[in-house]
Amino acid sequence: MSRQPIAEQYETLGPEEVIDRLLDENRGAACITCSFQAEDMVVLHLLRKRLPQVPVLFLETGYHFAQTYAYRDRMVESWHLNLVNVMPAQSVAEQESELGTLYRTDPSSCCQRRKVEPLMKALEPFDLWFTGLRREQSPARKNLKTVEDHLLPNGRRLLKVSPLAAWDWKQVWRYTAEHGVEHLALYDQGYRSIGCQPCTSVPAEGADPRSGRWGGAKLECGIHTFSKKTE
Repeated sequence: MSRQPIAEQYETLGPEEVIDRLLDENRGAACITCSFQAEDMVVLHLLRKRLPQVPVLFLETGYHFAQTYAYRDRMVESWHLNLVNVMPAQSVAEQESELGTLYRTDPSSCCQRRKVEPLMKALEPFDLWFTGLRREQSPARKNLKTVEDHLLPNGRRLLKVSPLAAWDWKQVWRYTAEHGVEHLALYDQGYRSIGCQPCTSVPAEGADPRSGRWGGAKLECGIHTFSKKTE
């Protein structure tokens, strides 16, 4: 069956309908990548209604905010999550001993080592990869499809699913309020896109939400650009 017509059909569905249809079609093993930002929590809230023990892949870079770790641990306990901490090949101490503070000198290499490579490996057992990506988040994501056919570096294909692709920030925030989904406290300090602490700052008023990442030098760490769309 052609992938393109399938992708187009999903564009007409709401987030819960997207999840229900994919799972009803029994498209294989599913996981969700989760940085515990608001979008991810909305998708996880929807997904765990159908898959209570869905693997929740958290990229354990070693550089997250203390608030992120505390919130992660609290939500894991509260929601009884099947957390999978995706670890890089080297600890922070090992990497900094060998290469120095890459997040300052070569942030793309740091992201590649601590995010991209570990995640591409962690995704290999799965057929469905759920994300909290939205088109509004940055110019690099404006053409995001709700369902995309992706190819991992090892040649394995999987469907990358972004049920909130068409949502704006107000819809995300409204959902968390209406469903009582606790949010990461850093949002209350003005953060809009939250990653590793050394590479995250509060964006300027009215600026792109992701402009506070990497000092504005780039908008993506690479995990959503390294795998290849096949359609």
